[in-house]
Amino acid sequence: MPSLILLLELALIAIVFAGLPLAYLWTRPGYSFFQKLNWLLVFMTFDLIVFGAFTRLTDSGLGCPDWPGCYGNSNPLHALGDIKQAEQLLPDGPVTVMKAWIEMIHRYLAMTVGALILLQVGTAFSKLKSLGKGPLLGSLGLLLLVCVQGAFGAWTVTLKLQPIIVTFHLILALLLLAALTSFAQQVWVGKNSAVQVLQIKPVSGVLWLFAFVTLFCQIFLGAWVSTNYAVLACPEFPTCLGSAWPETNWQEGFTLWRQLGLNAQGEFISPVALQTIHWAHRLFACLVLLVLSFLSWQILQRSSPATEGLKRLAKLLLSLLGLQIITGISNVIFQWPLVAALLHTAGSAALVFCMVRIGYWTSWKRL
Repeated sequence: MPSLILLLELALIAIVFAGLPLAYLWTRPGYSFFQKLNWLLVFMTFDLIVFGAFTRLTDSGLGCPDWPGCYGNSNPLHALGDIKQAEQLLPDGPVTVMKAWIEMIHRYLAMTVGALILLQVGTAFSKLKSLGKGPLLGSLGLLLLVCVQGAFGAWTVTLKLQPIIVTFHLILALLLLAALTSFAQQVWVGKNSAVQVLQIKPVSGVLWLFAFVTLFCQIFLGAWVSTNYAVLACPEFPTCLGSAWPETNWQEGFTLWRQLGLNAQGEFISPVALQTIHWAHRLFACLVLLVLSFLSWQILQRSSPATEGLKRLAKLLLSLLGLQIITGISNVIFQWPLVAALLHTAGSAALVFCMVRIGYWTSWKRL
């Protein structure tokens, strides 16, 4: 059970981290503070996702093997004795000074997002009379989502990087990014405001929803590959171990509740199961490419001078798909380099952001 002093120290760190971007925003002209805060949260959550990938890819997830502090302290400086002792026992183990700092910086960023969402709730409450209940209820929903995400972060450590927990930790982070983006792009105005709400919505809601769900299925498969360290299970492209269709074991590969590196029986997971995980991600990528490309093509066909912003989003979507193809293949050919792996995760987050932005232009009426 964390001590009260530890929790207060971590809260102070979160306030300091949150105060730096807020001080910058306060001096910027233009949009209202509430709007700027909402978009700041989108930016910070995107950064958190990328740094979370860096934490995972550098094997720093257990750099501090307890939670929420590091050996009961708010920062690795106060835990140097314990960290160095663990490092001496296992020089190549999960605990080193560098890994401890990486893990704690990830936690600081997560706490910063939580602190900013609390501020968002307070700001929405202060605008209850002018904006109504919508912003307040939305921000409370975001607060609930970030609390669930925090719980999965804690379980990631306490359950020793169990693959399904780490996978859902990433999925929830991307859902939070999607929800924050959707919230930020809303036109929160009073009843008597003269602000015009977007009227032209040429994107089919059914097609967009199908594309969005397909994208998230692929992200789940990608996270499952990463958390099971199956990226190099097929070490060449486009074949896998010289075969156009490698040997597979779907049951072992997609048994979700099991320990890292083990199968459901507690034995070491087989190479065939890892091949299956990797191959599933490759196959589903073809469907994602087709669906998102078709969505982009539909947008470009229907776009008009009044929807130039939507047209730019469609082009961005196609560019991000190209980036994902390049970085995905690079991960295999160049043996999972850190830069390519980080760009692949960042590209996934950017695709989610882009899809949510496109969702603002959707209509559920028959076009």
